[in-house]
Amino acid sequence: MKNLNLINLNLITTEPLTLMTQPNEFSASFTLDKAHYTECYSQSSNLLHDKKTYFKANVLTVFGLIILLATPINPYAAWFVIALGILESVSVYYHKPWWVMRQMLSKASGSEVKLTIDEQGILTESFHINNRILWTDVTHVKETDLGFLIYFSLGKSLTGKDIASKSYLSKSCLSDDATVFILNKKPTTT
Repeated sequence: MKNLNLINLNLITTEPLTLMTQPNEFSASFTLDKAHYTECYSQSSNLLHDKKTYFKANVLTVFGLIILLATPINPYAAWFVIALGILESVSVYYHKPWWVMRQMLSKASGSEVKLTIDEQGILTESFHINNRILWTDVTHVKETDLGFLIYFSLGKSLTGKDIASKSYLSKSCLSDDATVFILNKKPTTT
């Protein structure tokens, strides 16, 4: 019986106590794959397909037609401007697949990301990048259907204006406790 107690005592003393030192620390991991990138885009993009979105494409196309039909300038230049207008229309229409494809071609695609949320902020670590968003830099947290949009400041520009950025955090890799922790975290305003 004494041997059993000694074994239990050894297990207790050699076990790391890192989780007990920070009660509000949540860890998770996820893979940067097509499903993750698609969710990020669909939850964070605010692109609307209306007349204003296609304005630049329409102006380029009309300008190219005016050059082609009303001026003696080389028709190759006119067709080039018309092609730019068409290309702009296609890039606006297929914005989501284009963005997801660009992310899939990046060196970070397919890598595992370790996510840690604690009292300091949100830490993302992978082979390619280590990034921490401090809660003091967070200006707004917006809950979406599938995750959170974290708006934060990157600092000041040369003109003194805040450089704003946003990051998306999916609920699919978060525990219920981590979700509640993020919702209860109030951004510090200065």
